[in-house]
Amino acid sequence: MMPATRGAGSWKNRRLGREERVCFLRKRNKNAFSGKVGFDVVNKTGERLWPVREWVVWFGALTIGILWLGGDGLIERALASPIGYPAWFAWLFMTILLLAFSVVRHAECLAVRLGEPYGTLILTLSVITIEVVMIAAVMLVGKANPYLARDTMFAILMIVLGGMIGVTLIVGGWRHHEQEYNLKGVNAFLSVVIPLSVLGLVLPRFTVSTDDASASPLLAVMLILMSIGLYAVFLGMQTIRHRHFFTQPDGENHEWDEHTGHGPIRSIGYHTTFLILSMLPVVLLAKNLAVFIDHAIAKLGAPPEVGGVLVAILVLAPEGLSALHAAWENRLQRTVNLCFGSALATICLTIPAVLVVGFVTGQSVQLGLANQELVLLTLTLVLSIVTFGSGRTNVLQGAVHLIVFIAYVVLIFDFA
Repeated sequence: MMPATRGAGSWKNRRLGREERVCFLRKRNKNAFSGKVGFDVVNKTGERLWPVREWVVWFGALTIGILWLGGDGLIERALASPIGYPAWFAWLFMTILLLAFSVVRHAECLAVRLGEPYGTLILTLSVITIEVVMIAAVMLVGKANPYLARDTMFAILMIVLGGMIGVTLIVGGWRHHEQEYNLKGVNAFLSVVIPLSVLGLVLPRFTVSTDDASASPLLAVMLILMSIGLYAVFLGMQTIRHRHFFTQPDGENHEWDEHTGHGPIRSIGYHTTFLILSMLPVVLLAKNLAVFIDHAIAKLGAPPEVGGVLVAILVLAPEGLSALHAAWENRLQRTVNLCFGSALATICLTIPAVLVVGFVTGQSVQLGLANQELVLLTLTLVLSIVTFGSGRTNVLQGAVHLIVFIAYVVLIFDFA
């Protein structure tokens, strides 16, 4: 009986000790458990929430510090080394990927705090901002590649509307047979995505004001104002006037559990701060990764589209996992908001950004797609209209989207 009593007493003492520790922390920081948390507190079980969970930010800062101390000579030696080049490329790629996951984690926590569609909007804008920064960095630092912005935008459209939509519909349909979404919300997305895709990626190919697929200064100004203006109108509708278009139509509570997937939910200020801190290293490391991407494409003789695909994969990987998880949990509307929101934000934010960079640097920006890309874009947009025209989806529709995406990947490497 003595061991049992002593064990019970020890357990009780440990429990009381932990509670006293929590009370002490509450006295030291009155806001520790009220949602307004500081950066040095622990949770009720004594687990440190920071800086352990935010180690990616420190890792990104460490990488920036090493590159800054090494200077240009470090990059040059890495490019010339058969071992240093793949090692540094993998390091930079994984660092930016982990930081992107950190951005998504804090954006998802903000989504819990703010609710839909604000949470999805924050996540989409965060991810696409990374994409725009990386494209601008490659244009400003890397070798002149007039097709990079076009290839990246087209890659994101095909990955999102083909690959991500296909996989999520297959996974969701396999588990739930049929899934519902808000038809008005999808129609709103498509009503903006389709004309912007055609005007931004198709029209420059057929204009006679230039000899190539670039936009004339007049057309470029029109595209900039049109993209920003339409996106502003759409955001106003999504967040204020018709917010209910972008919520789950069945009326069930589909909010996340605060302890699944992304860890504990902290204050809005905490997650906003670390979302920004996770994005800053991406901005600073993007130009270094651009040098390695250009070197790899030239060294391997790969098609230039590979650069755009790498940027798209790096940017969309964490968001794709978030969309897949939402479909698995039968929250297809969140999947729709993520996928179509990414497609829309890509066009509306990337086109103005690259055209402005082109004006400033004097670089040519080719926006018009080639013949086979025009066919794939048209097929994908028409397929999206058919798939999201009834309010319900199933496995078959996902399989068709995935087949179109596979065709896109095959055609990248089908060159003479």
